[in-house]
Amino acid sequence: MDARQAIEALIFEYAERIDRGDFGGIGQLFADGALAGPDGTPIARGAADVARLYERTTRRYEDGTPHTKHVTTNVRVEIDEARGEATARSYFTVLQALPELPLQPIVAGRYEDHFGREDGRWRFRERRMFVDLVGDVSRHLLIALPKP
Repeated sequence: MDARQAIEALIFEYAERIDRGDFGGIGQLFADGALAGPDGTPIARGAADVARLYERTTRRYEDGTPHTKHVTTNVRVEIDEARGEATARSYFTVLQALPELPLQPIVAGRYEDHFGREDGRWRFRERRMFVDLVGDVSRHLLIALPKP
C-alpha cells in the first residue's frame, strides 16, 4: 500500500469506527495524536483521552452504535515522503436514521488532518474539525453543538 492509500485508509477507518460505536478503536487511531478545534486547541490527546471524549459526547443505542453513517468525500492528500509527514483535507457528512427519525443529514463540515510516519506506518498526529452545517444532532450527540 502506498502512502496515499495508507492515509486515505486511516481517514476512512475513523468513519467506520465511529459508526460501529468503537470509541476505543477511535482512540487507538489517535494514540500518537490529538483531536483539535478549528484554532488548533487540543480537545483530546492520546488513545484514552480520545476514547473518553467520544464516550462522553456520542450517544450509542442498544446495538452499541450511534445509528449514523459518516460519509467522507473530497479527500486531498499532500505527502512529504522525505520528512515522513502528510496533510489531508476532506469533507464529512453525517447521516442518521432511527425508527422515529427518517434518514437525514445531521451535520456536515471539514477535517484538516496531519499525519506522521513512524516505523514505516502512517499515524494521525492531529485532526482539526470544522463544523459548517448543523441539523438535528439531538439523537446523535450528548452535548449541544454551537451553530456555525
